[in-house]
Amino acid sequence: MAHSVLGRTWRSRCDARADAHALAITQAHGTSDLLARVLAGRGVVAADLPVFLEPKLRDLLPDPAVLRDMGAAATRLADAVVAGEHVAIFGDYDVDGACSAALLAGYLNRCGTPHAVHIPDRITEGYGPNGEAIRALRASGASLLVTVDCGTTSHEPLAVAHAVGFDTIVLDHHQAPEALPRAAALVNPNRQDDLSGLGHLAAAGVVFLTLIALNRELRRRGFWQSRGAEPDLLADLDLVALATVADVVRLEGLNRALVRQGLQVMRQRRRPGLTALLDVANLKGPPLPWHLGFLIGPRINAGGRIGDAALGARLLLTADAGEAGALAASLDALNRERQAIEQVAVEEALAQADAMLERDPGRCVLVAASSTWHPGIVGLVAARMKERFQRPAFAFALNPDGGGTGSGRSVAGVDLGRAVRHAVEAGAAVKGGGHAMAAGVTIAPGAAGDFAAFIGGSLAGSAGAGVAAELAVDAVLTAGGAQAELVSLLDQAGPFGSGNPEPTFAFARHRLVEAADVGAAHVRFKLKSGDGSVIGGVAFRTAGQPLGLALKAHVGRLVHAAGSLTVDRWGGRERVDLRLQDLATADT
Repeated sequence: MAHSVLGRTWRSRCDARADAHALAITQAHGTSDLLARVLAGRGVVAADLPVFLEPKLRDLLPDPAVLRDMGAAATRLADAVVAGEHVAIFGDYDVDGACSAALLAGYLNRCGTPHAVHIPDRITEGYGPNGEAIRALRASGASLLVTVDCGTTSHEPLAVAHAVGFDTIVLDHHQAPEALPRAAALVNPNRQDDLSGLGHLAAAGVVFLTLIALNRELRRRGFWQSRGAEPDLLADLDLVALATVADVVRLEGLNRALVRQGLQVMRQRRRPGLTALLDVANLKGPPLPWHLGFLIGPRINAGGRIGDAALGARLLLTADAGEAGALAASLDALNRERQAIEQVAVEEALAQADAMLERDPGRCVLVAASSTWHPGIVGLVAARMKERFQRPAFAFALNPDGGGTGSGRSVAGVDLGRAVRHAVEAGAAVKGGGHAMAAGVTIAPGAAGDFAAFIGGSLAGSAGAGVAAELAVDAVLTAGGAQAELVSLLDQAGPFGSGNPEPTFAFARHRLVEAADVGAAHVRFKLKSGDGSVIGGVAFRTAGQPLGLALKAHVGRLVHAAGSLTVDRWGGRERVDLRLQDLATADT
């Protein structure tokens, strides 16, 4: 496919080696040819098939002690629980931070341990611990500070914590410098001296392992003998699954088991906050990974982006259905407001990016900035730039003095967190950090150009940066072949997400019989195959964009379409929809 609407080359996900693995999977396990191709295209071989299709925690869960400092963290937390100390939990304002804080606070609540959760305001406090909040938490009577999804690079704030009398435990997953801040324990699989091999975990996964270690230590001390049954940690996997998907960490190994089992917990709708969110999102069927990333996660994030950053954690912690409904409604309203703000900023950023690429078509990273953008949506703006141009992108909300806060999103093969850390070390940024696929950064007044130059030079040699975009296709289907039974069959290879992408199918020479805008930003369409079979679908966030415009311009013509399949159960009916990823005219 030489000339798609988005300029991408379509290629088979399976090369000759993967074809051989697919054949071996079919012969050894009797797997259908199509499922075998999907599995082989993701690196699965016949010997690994049983574990891949049925990832179980009992097989994949490591001893938490393999994480550096885990023993010290569990011991200090157990001391606090036994002594009834007041624990301060300092989280991040995104989904992973809210879920991590709710996991720890929920466990402490079951222990009867007094605690308080502080989620910083994105505008007034910024990311991570800060001295003012730490002093206030200490003044409230807390003696143990636990940072979740933050803290690894917080040298000065944690020095303040020590000075005011806090013991500090850091539970994080972001990339770490060689010199770490002062803490009683710093548990992070991405610290440079950690050999656990668990660097793909989200912060909520790190917190979950910490709770296993803490529970084991409390059991050893006989804490539960007079308090009845121990907490059911598996019941909290719904939060771990949500955080893991929303933070776009790789769904491999332990993460696949956490998400798979967490989705089963979520489908039981035992947590009032998540139930309320599923309801306001009009999700009637069983939640799937893409629902967490595109429907649930954005609503929790909306509080931290443009509203009260603590709303998400409060929603996940409440046991009251009435309060959950009110909080979910507030987050849903904030999310709609966020969408409107984001749409304007995205249009401006894409225009800036077009101009950059017109001047320099080989540019490997895009950097856009504006003094009118809300700081809470720059990560979303960067993500839209990355999606549109298939290269790493940063978006900055500039202050009146010319400094600003920004966020970056990456593509496979480009480690953005490391590049930002190097920018800080080189003085091209004031502070920053993150992981391979996403990073946050703060720049000094007038330094936007310096940062863009540094990050461009830093990423110039990275695999994936500035490389012509490709779309990996698992197989070719027709509208008549896209049935619910096929989607159910393919779900065996899930959960899908980062590192285990949803299967993508090409629909060759189908007539585009209908295309129209739906909602604020989407385009709904219908395709008809030569035998008269029809499949409908949605091209999300494409209204007014090249893909959406091409759909409406090609009604009545033969096209090639590519996308992933989902089952829509709206109104009690079941139909298969195509979530469109790309389009080409049938003569290309």
